[in-house]
Amino acid sequence: MATRLNSRKGEGGTPTGRGGHRAVCSEAEHTAAPVRPKTDSPVAPSGKATEPLSLIVPERKDTKNAEREKVSKLRPLAPITARTSAASQESKISPSHVEEEGTPAEGNFPASKVLHIKPPIIVRELAEKLGIKPFQIIHDLMKLNIFAAINQTVEPDIASKLCKKHGFHLEREKRKAGEGHRKAVPYSVLTPPIFFTDRASEELRPRAPIITFMGHVDHGKTSLLDAIRKTKVAAGEVGGITQHIGAYSIERDGHRITFLDTPGHAAFTAMRMRGANITDIVVLVVAADDGLMPQTIEAISHARAAGVTVIVAISKVDLPAANIDRVKQQLQGQGFTPEDWGGNTICVSVSATQGTGINELLEMMCLQAEILELKANIRAPARCTVIEAQLEPGRGPTATLIVRAGIIKIGQPFVCGNYWGKLRQLINDDAKPIREAGPSTPVKIFGLSGLPSAGDELIVVDSERSAKAFSKEKLETVRTNKLAVPQRATLENLFQSLAGDQKKSLQVVLKADVQGSMEAIIASLREIPSQKIAVELIHAGVGPISESDVLLAGASNAIIIGFGTKVENSASGIAKREGIQIKLFSIIYELIDQIKEAMVGMLDPQLRETVIGHAKVRQVFELSRGKVAGCVITDGRIIRTARARILRKGQPIYDGSIATLRRFQDDVKEVRIGLECGVKLGDFSEYSLEDTIECYFLEKTQQFLE
Repeated sequence: MATRLNSRKGEGGTPTGRGGHRAVCSEAEHTAAPVRPKTDSPVAPSGKATEPLSLIVPERKDTKNAEREKVSKLRPLAPITARTSAASQESKISPSHVEEEGTPAEGNFPASKVLHIKPPIIVRELAEKLGIKPFQIIHDLMKLNIFAAINQTVEPDIASKLCKKHGFHLEREKRKAGEGHRKAVPYSVLTPPIFFTDRASEELRPRAPIITFMGHVDHGKTSLLDAIRKTKVAAGEVGGITQHIGAYSIERDGHRITFLDTPGHAAFTAMRMRGANITDIVVLVVAADDGLMPQTIEAISHARAAGVTVIVAISKVDLPAANIDRVKQQLQGQGFTPEDWGGNTICVSVSATQGTGINELLEMMCLQAEILELKANIRAPARCTVIEAQLEPGRGPTATLIVRAGIIKIGQPFVCGNYWGKLRQLINDDAKPIREAGPSTPVKIFGLSGLPSAGDELIVVDSERSAKAFSKEKLETVRTNKLAVPQRATLENLFQSLAGDQKKSLQVVLKADVQGSMEAIIASLREIPSQKIAVELIHAGVGPISESDVLLAGASNAIIIGFGTKVENSASGIAKREGIQIKLFSIIYELIDQIKEAMVGMLDPQLRETVIGHAKVRQVFELSRGKVAGCVITDGRIIRTARARILRKGQPIYDGSIATLRRFQDDVKEVRIGLECGVKLGDFSEYSLEDTIECYFLEKTQQFLE
């Protein structure tokens, strides 16, 4: 207390502040430097020395020179840690005064206060580096008359000023040529190839075969799986067609078998190809009454390209029109000679409705699995393949996957595609929660940070930190590549687009229930043959049709297509008010047919000319209402409602409608061959003898896409 009293009074015990005002002492200054009178302190006019400047903030400021002189005489015993307010930091400070204000000079920043950032610098990323909220960065930018959103870039010099304001120093690094992204954190991130290496052969354990059913649409694949699993899934499918890849496991004489039910419709090519790439055995389902169809041949190509074993299941053998020998002959033509014909292809005759041949088919699957000697490393970090991914209300992104190696357990951190996560819940194919899953097991997971793509790899890593870092690197690569090479319009491509016929486009916003359906629809839309009109996909996503989708469609003059999804109430109201069309489908080939019809409707009708007759001008009459050509019909007929052109020496000189058609004094509708008539064409009056009047109709015909 004595120290405080001494600091407030001069040598004579009177207050040093003018007008009796109390001097202000900051807590930091008081604790940082002890009170120590200085012999060189300025002397007041009364001859009394003032208090040390380190402890006094005068009420009235002196001139700049006096202030500078006071500061230069300040020599505290201990270093003073400056605690400047935001307002004081915003004031402009020259570099020479940085050390005086308590901020380290540029070369004296501790390592923890130096930020290494490579452009482009994003507002969100800069805020994360500084440890503040993004809105603070946006607020600071607004003070500089810079308006930026959370995902927009900041110029490096502006970012440097913001870092200096918050007590950091920004070191910009140049991106090397061909460098796609940088390390997000200064620790090593394990990359997927490290986890893919199998260990010693003694750690490999037998695993269940992964079997895919392929074939033509409605040839009985799902019914066959239904007969195998003793469930009634097949009867509940929309349109009798499997819409998504499903993964199921069954037990057979102590052996587990995993099935992938891929759709047989040709539009799901991408889904079927993905199924073949992760499968061990393909069961090719061929209906005994239909034989090999285009989709069957396509499935054969996929299985052959994947190098997997093929078992042929000849279905519907109980039908009267079944012809098993014809099917085997067709298979032989495709290079699959049946075993009973001297080949190596296993063919099993089955009937899903009667249950015949099912046990034999399962035995053949187990036999082939034993021959293949399928094994997996159960001690390696888990590696899985995503079969389907979708957004579930209230639960976020989910994914159905097949475990390829290792054992996946609840609580494990992982990287999946461009995203990361921590396994919160595992659901098996019976919709029951489980704690872990081994190789060849289908499982549904929860805990993803985003929606992966079907076919992405899920890799278990050592920590959440590694998962976040690896995911961030991949996302930064995608983002940087988009920002680094923007596509800009040029006069050249503008002139190219204007040259020749304008190719029309149908703008579409697509929303699907799952990723696989979306990919299959996109592939189908791209395969629609048309040189006159194209489908331009404005946006494609998974989930319900939202308000933002409707607004995007309205701004782009697009239609909204939904497959197996719903429309949010707010989106439906806006669409109705703005007149934006939303079409919902549950069967993919109906969707494609509707798109084709819409494309055809956008094409301008084609005009087809049909000549119906000719007349020769024999005489020209001058009447009060103008000149009229007296003609003789040489072939066909002249009809009043048709169009006509004047041909002179074989060249057209006028084309227009027939204003008057008379025979004698009567207006007539038509005049046939061999008869005479008077004809007046529009406002034409320069008739000449021996001119030919050609009469024709213009018919509008609908164009086709091909």
